[in-house]
Amino acid sequence: MAAAAKVQQEQATKNSAMATPPSSPTTTARKPLLLFSISLPVLAFVFLVSHTTFSLLICPLLPKSTSGPNVTISNSSASLDVSMEMTMQMQGFHHIHVSPPPPIQASPAVSKSSRKKASTKRNKSLLKLLLRETPQTRQFAARAAELYSGPCADGRFFMTWLSPLAQFGRRELLVLESLFRWHPRACLLVASDTMDSAGGAAKLAPFTDRGLRVAAATPDLAYLLRGTPAEAWLAAARRGGVSPGSIPLGQNLSNLLRLALLHRYGGVYLDADVLVLTSFFSPNGGGGGLPHNAVGAQAADAATGGWRRLNNAVMAFDAAHPALREFMAEFAATFDGSRWGHNGPYLVSRVLARLAGGGGVAVLPPRAFYPVDWIKIGGLFRAPRDRGGERWVKAKVENIRGGSFGIHLWNRETRGVEIEEGSVIARLVVHSCLFCNSSSMSVKQE
Repeated sequence: MAAAAKVQQEQATKNSAMATPPSSPTTTARKPLLLFSISLPVLAFVFLVSHTTFSLLICPLLPKSTSGPNVTISNSSASLDVSMEMTMQMQGFHHIHVSPPPPIQASPAVSKSSRKKASTKRNKSLLKLLLRETPQTRQFAARAAELYSGPCADGRFFMTWLSPLAQFGRRELLVLESLFRWHPRACLLVASDTMDSAGGAAKLAPFTDRGLRVAAATPDLAYLLRGTPAEAWLAAARRGGVSPGSIPLGQNLSNLLRLALLHRYGGVYLDADVLVLTSFFSPNGGGGGLPHNAVGAQAADAATGGWRRLNNAVMAFDAAHPALREFMAEFAATFDGSRWGHNGPYLVSRVLARLAGGGGVAVLPPRAFYPVDWIKIGGLFRAPRDRGGERWVKAKVENIRGGSFGIHLWNRETRGVEIEEGSVIARLVVHSCLFCNSSSMSVKQE
């Protein structure tokens, strides 16, 4: 009986176990998923806190890498591309190359702003030159007298340079070469505050080392304008009664300064972008010698041959000529610092148009100094591309050399234009160079 009872008890236990089903695999898997779901927000919060702490406190203290790729991010699009590339690499995707964006080019607005700032700074320097004397201006008269004390058998020449020293570049030096190529015994005075310096002396050294008579001196406007109709204008400017206007002040001061130099000393004024092609005083130069009192026409009427517009880039005058006084009186009475050309080429045109008989001033035809207008000058800098172009270049060179004292290079238009080898300008430079080195070719205005 006992044995039978024991067997029945074991069978009951077995039946009870079979009645309770074991845990299914699905139920077993849900447990870790449930735990993961519960812990996910906690993990995210911990990650966020640790990432923020690292970014704010630790990253600034780490040294910046200098050996990594130099990627410039110039806009939000590039930033997004780089971020995507980094994410894909971190996730194990194949590397996709993202080219760095091109360098940002200065916009016209930025360039214009920079030029305006430079112009404003230069105007302030020129105002100081205009408003008060300095040790350098007080030396001007003595230095000019020293230059002219010796013989100037090939004439007195003047230039003005009221721009920064760095802008007196290879183009201007070529003009000086051409001047002394045809006038080796001339005297040249460069009225300039920036060239009157150690840097300016270095630029002129190739000429002075050869014994050529050239000097730069800071102009003394009070001395030069004393006793002229423009003396009152200078006094008014020093009292603050003259507005400099929006045109660069150096341009307008140069218009007055050239008149004052000619009135004081007499001779030939030459812009720094006029390439000299022959002697001004030789009977064979430009079809005849340059008259003593003369200006050149920039444009003439095709029907009548009379001039329509004069230019003051080249002027030849005896000292104290009455026309010069008229020019300075017009400058003082009508000065406008905001109208281009008003105080320069247009001033000369206005005065000579109303003076009886032209005021005793000879007006040279355009081909004397302006054989090519500023609109077309760019074509003279380009090399011929074929046989027809070669024939045209040769004919143009012969035409200009046959009837011009010089040629205005119109730096305002051609400042950045390269002088290509074989071009009209290149051949004229070779014709008139003094040192005749290879650097005469392929130069740009600095």
